[in-house]
Amino acid sequence: MRPEAERWFLQSEEELETAKVSFKGGKWFAVSFWCQQAAEKSLKALFIVKKKESPGTTHSLTFLGRELHVPREYSNLLRDLTKDIISHDIPMPVKTSLLRLM
Repeated sequence: MRPEAERWFLQSEEELETAKVSFKGGKWFAVSFWCQQAAEKSLKALFIVKKKESPGTTHSLTFLGRELHVPREYSNLLRDLTKDIISHDIPMPVKTSLLRLM
């Protein structure tokens, strides 16, 4: 794995762990935020591995997912995570999705 991709992936693991701690504490906005951050960094790592280039400075989960041809189930979750960060509100369907990931 390229060093840049490895750095992104290792950081995403740390952020997912932070999301899990937040989840146990019922801190829903923090869960959403850290899951979004972990997803972004994981997708950037995958982008580098698959495309052999940097994804640039994008923070768009939907863009990264589209470029990597993620399955619809996951692209919907990426869209929902992005919306949650913008709205600061986590609707029940996203909480259910997060439960599956934890």
